[in-house]
Order: sequence, then structure tokens, then C-alpha cells
Amino acid sequence: MTDRFTRRSFLNAGALGAALAAFGGSLPRAYADDDKPKIQGFDDTETNIDPNAEWKPFSDKKLRVGIAGFGVCHFGAQFGFQDHPNVEVVAVSDLFPDRCAALAKACRCEKTYPSLEEMIKDDSIEAVFIATDAPSHCDHACKVLKSGKHVASAVPAIYGSLEQADKLFETVKETGLQYGMFETSCFHDDVYAARKIYKAGGFGKMAYTEGEYYHYSSGTIDSYKGWRIGIPPQWYPTHSNAYYTCVTGGSFTRVSCVGRVSKLDVYQKGANPYDNPFGTEIALFTTSEGGAARMAVSWDTAGWSGETGRMRGEIGAYNDVYQPLDDEAAKLVAALGDLRKPALPPGVDAGGHGGSHGYLGANFVEAILTGKTPIVNVAVALNTTVSGVVAHQSALKDGESLPIPQYKL
Repeated sequence: MTDRFTRRSFLNAGALGAALAAFGGSLPRAYADDDKPKIQGFDDTETNIDPNAEWKPFSDKKLRVGIAGFGVCHFGAQFGFQDHPNVEVVAVSDLFPDRCAALAKACRCEKTYPSLEEMIKDDSIEAVFIATDAPSHCDHACKVLKSGKHVASAVPAIYGSLEQADKLFETVKETGLQYGMFETSCFHDDVYAARKIYKAGGFGKMAYTEGEYYHYSSGTIDSYKGWRIGIPPQWYPTHSNAYYTCVTGGSFTRVSCVGRVSKLDVYQKGANPYDNPFGTEIALFTTSEGGAARMAVSWDTAGWSGETGRMRGEIGAYNDVYQPLDDEAAKLVAALGDLRKPALPPGVDAGGHGGSHGYLGANFVEAILTGKTPIVNVAVALNTTVSGVVAHQSALKDGESLPIPQYKL
């Protein structure tokens, strides 16, 4: 539910020039009918799907879904709910009437509500996808759950608050309903393959993992009430942290984080609502396996953009391809067969962020209709997100090593 909050005070010639440079000298179009710059990750990126795989129906039921939020990213319509053969999008909502109408059109849905709060009064809805502003994700997810509906949320699960994390975890436990966080790195080709390898024992224990989320932003991306202005990088850590948590299902137990004071205007004193001076934060975590992980989030540095990572285990490593220590490890992974992603339901596109969007939507639908747990369930979501909140606290304390709360189903 993003409004037209403008920040012309931040849109000076220098900022625009920096943004152009970050996109290779030109700003690609966001949508066919929109002149806004394309946000990194929202292009239909290439993905590696097994061409021989067939999607197998698992239920005759249609899940009745409501979607909240269109916003600058058009995110509510990005995850294929409107195209899934087991879904009927029965209602949508957005705080702004024109965006609500656009979301309804994109989802081929006739029923609209002026807010999430009004929409969840609709007893015909069984599950809700939340694509609202990040500071509202936890509150909105809890409201949906308490209304008796399953819920999935865009990232991050919580916004800079350990109290929010405890509230969300307890609400999911109390209601017994499904919760999923749509962390896109979870279905990157490499993370998907590495997760299969890890579960089969092809890494052993993970000794060292790296995750990187590079997304240049001088403060020019629109957001509801300006929540993106100067956001601490590690408050939005999931795209990088997933390279450990969404591979192993493990967590981070301690962190020491270095924050780099930014020269960009948006990070100067009084220029953002968080009093955050850091445009880059590099966290060194201890993992629940006793290994280490370096997770980087950077908004203000030059170079390539996107989310990437690599893993090193006791008997195998992954950096673009799997690299076994010996023949035994190689045979173990060879027995898995094809490591490419499986087929999607007919009509559902893989979408952006490394071809992850369609898979996240499909995984959530299947979890509800079959009683399985979503891959990024509430424990994985919080272990992926809360670690970044504590990392920022560490950066503010000159890298002091701090313990991280743990969540387990």
C-alpha cells in the first residue's frame, strides 16, 4: 500500500546521475505502461528449470486468496496467484483507489477493499498475501492470522524490532495457521540446488557461507511515508542471509558487524528517520552449526547489483556449480539426479528475482492445501531477518559481538 510520497529534496542532479551510473547509464522501464525506473530484481530474469519435468496436480480445491498492496513495485501481482490453477483471487486492497483498481485488473478480480483491515472481514477469503510497506508487515500478518486466515508476506518479516519478531512467532503458534515469507533468494537456481545437496548430506556441516545483496540506492525509490529513506542495510538482510538459512534451515547465533558511514546525502545527520549513517553493513555471523558466515548488504557502493552467494562445507562446496571433496561426495550428489528447479503449474511464470516469484507463490499454495510447511516458514523467516536487526545494533556499537535470538518450530 504505497502512496505517492515524493522526496524532491533528495532528487537532485547528482543523485540522478548516480542512479544512471548504477544502471549502466540508462534507466530501463519498470512496466509497459510506466515511465518509472525499473527496480533491480523485478525483470524476468533467466532461470534454470528442468525441461523434462511435469507439474503434477495435488488437489482439486481452489484456495480463495486476498491480496493487499500494489505500490511502486506492483508486487501484489508478481507471484502468480491469479494464474495458479488451484487459486481464485477473490479480493484485493490498497489504500489508494487507483492502485487498488490496477491491482484488481492485474489479478483479474472484481472485489476490492479500501484497506487490509476491511478485506480481512471477508469470510470468503482463506489466505492473504501481504505486499504492503515493510514497516507494516508484522502488524498486518498478525491481523490476518487473528482473522482466521493463512498469510504470506513480502520481505522482511519484521522491521527493525525484536519485539515484533516475538509477536509474530507467538501469533503463528497460537493460531496454528500457515505463515510464509516470500524470500526470493530461496528459489534462486543455486540456493535451490544447494538446499537439495545439503539435505542429502553433500556438504556435511557448512563451514563457511557468503551472501551478498548489492542494490545501489541514493534515496530515489518511492515508498509509503518514505520508509525506504536511509534504511539500515541489515534491516533488509534476507536476500543475502538466505544463502545460509534457506540452504540449511539453520540460524545465526552471534554477530559482529561493521557499518560503513556513507557519503550520500540520504545518510547524513537528520536526513533519514532512523538516524542511520551506514549505507553498507558487513556482518560476520556464527552459525548454528558452529561455522561462520559473512553477509553483506550495500546500498551506496558501485559495481554489480543483485543477490549472490557461495557455500563451503566439510565435503562439498558450491560456487556456480557443486564441487565435491572426493568421489564419495560426488556419488552422493549424483544420486539426486537433476538439480534444476521443477516445473511450475501451467500458466504460472517463474518471474523476477532469479526466477523465484512463481515458485514462492506455488510453494505457499501447496503448503496450505496439503498441510505441509512452507519452505520459508515463520522460524526460517525470523532467523533470516532478526539476525540483521541485531547486526545493525552491532554496527552501531563498533562491531561488538552480540547474541541473536533463536526461533524453532
